[in-house]
Amino acid sequence: MSSLFKKVSLASDHAGFNLKESIRKFLIKKKIKVIDLGPKNNNSVDYPDYAKKVGRYVSSKKSDIGILVCGSGTGMAMSANKFKKIRAAVCYNKASTRLSRQHNNANIMALGARLTKKTNALKLVNVFLNTKFEGGRHLRRVKKI
Repeated sequence: MSSLFKKVSLASDHAGFNLKESIRKFLIKKKIKVIDLGPKNNNSVDYPDYAKKVGRYVSSKKSDIGILVCGSGTGMAMSANKFKKIRAAVCYNKASTRLSRQHNNANIMALGARLTKKTNALKLVNVFLNTKFEGGRHLRRVKKI
């Protein structure tokens, strides 16, 4: 299955570092260009700094979408959503991931490394990459955000 997106910006905090690395390798295997915005190791960092990097890349169209990973996904999503044109969603199962794209046209997915096993996280990334926005009545609502 090929992706709807060609270029993905990716970042994490220290809690999400190992999962971020797994996602990076997964995306590269799928021949998707990855912009790894850090961190480069699992030393303690502040998640808002990395959410801002991905938020800037996606909002300025330097990447098609973004993926953020922290302990729960919540802090990353809250931080990324401060940017205009960003719709970051915490994705915790296939339904929440699919609906974030179909109904909300999410352009950043946030994952919780402490709450999501690697195999499931990679499945969720695949769902996010391959789910189209439905538009229609949803477009009207997304425009109000």
